[in-house]
Amino acid sequence: MSNPSRRGVLRLTAGTALLGSFALAGCGRGGDNAATAAAKPIDKSPARGTVDVWAAQGDADVLDKVVKPFEAANPDLDVKFTLIPNAEYYTKLQSAIAAGKGPDVAQFFPESQAQFLDPSILRPVPDGLVDPSVFFTSLWDAGVVKNVAYTVPWYAYTYALVYRSDLARKAGVKAPATWDDVVPFFKALQRAGAGHGLGADIGWDIFNGQDVAMYAWQAGGSLLSSGGKWTLDTPAMIDALKYNASFFTSGVADTSGPTFLDAQPYFVSGRTACMITGPWTVGQLDTVAKKDGWTASHVATAPLPAGPSGSVSFSAGGSWGVLADSGNADASWKLIRYLSEPSTQVAQYKAYSSLPAVVSAWANPAIASQPLLDAFLAQLKKTRAFPQVSSWQQVATRLGKEMEAVAKGKGTAEEAAANVQSYAESLGTGNG
Repeated sequence: MSNPSRRGVLRLTAGTALLGSFALAGCGRGGDNAATAAAKPIDKSPARGTVDVWAAQGDADVLDKVVKPFEAANPDLDVKFTLIPNAEYYTKLQSAIAAGKGPDVAQFFPESQAQFLDPSILRPVPDGLVDPSVFFTSLWDAGVVKNVAYTVPWYAYTYALVYRSDLARKAGVKAPATWDDVVPFFKALQRAGAGHGLGADIGWDIFNGQDVAMYAWQAGGSLLSSGGKWTLDTPAMIDALKYNASFFTSGVADTSGPTFLDAQPYFVSGRTACMITGPWTVGQLDTVAKKDGWTASHVATAPLPAGPSGSVSFSAGGSWGVLADSGNADASWKLIRYLSEPSTQVAQYKAYSSLPAVVSAWANPAIASQPLLDAFLAQLKKTRAFPQVSSWQQVATRLGKEMEAVAKGKGTAEEAAANVQSYAESLGTGNG
């Protein structure tokens, strides 16, 4: 895998493009009637006309190549791609939607698409277009609101442990299986020569909030009640905040570094020995090390250590939706159906290393022959979707900031949980 870090690109924009979202529902788009009309089944006849597709630069850079077979099979179809820098993507999409000048098809990110999941913005996925069961469950769930699906998963990723296998062998330790094993494992890597056992994320931003939400799930908590109320000051959230802080208070991680963009150089040099990160990392380390084969001899992966309620991570990646006022919804859905086929997702992997959202595609030899991906596949089967409410991005960012005080000993986990609960309640869910 050689694709650039998806999370690294998104980190530059999370505090602005994602949190700068406005209430899109009722923006004068096609409205419920257009959305309902699009829900009828899509037949197998050839796609025709023009389909305008907007996507963020990165995984979508190779789409023109990936869809060539589809265009060849549909000669009366013209697919036009507009690739927008990641830092500007959601902002430009929001503006276009508000002005009624959006594309037919738009890319979304399952971890941050809740603000768009409304019939005034997106058409419901037509009955029978795809089989929801072929996707990782949490990725499909990320596009569903009130039992209506608005997006179709495209590519997938989640977090797992990426660690220095050479130092683990030297220390005589195996990857940690539970929370209780984590700090001792990291300390063992330090005794084997690492500066710090963990290269922890110190951005104290939306991504840290996502991390501690993941730990809260592992502790048996939830973020929203079944009635749609925020549940962020629970014992599980407090345990999650304490667990994250233990990396720093125990000395296995440093509150001063590395920054996100420095994480891989630190890891390769031995200044750190483990990252909690996504699958793109394993394809970049040979380049960072400036040595082919370095990763194979120095790196291993493992699922996340289990908390009291097991090993749970979050699902993320890319997805597709058709805008409510699309002028060619029929061809748009046919394109999305093609992009969701296992063979197409394998082609996307071969072109850009985007890991499939369709589970069966992982059995293709191009992917199955990559042992360092095994942990990510195992973890993707144990993931949850973040709350499908439009204020989640703001809540996650505040949670990230509250984590900083706990990690640096300037506040307690109980205070942090109470603060973020109060903040979340002041925002509501944004879905009312």
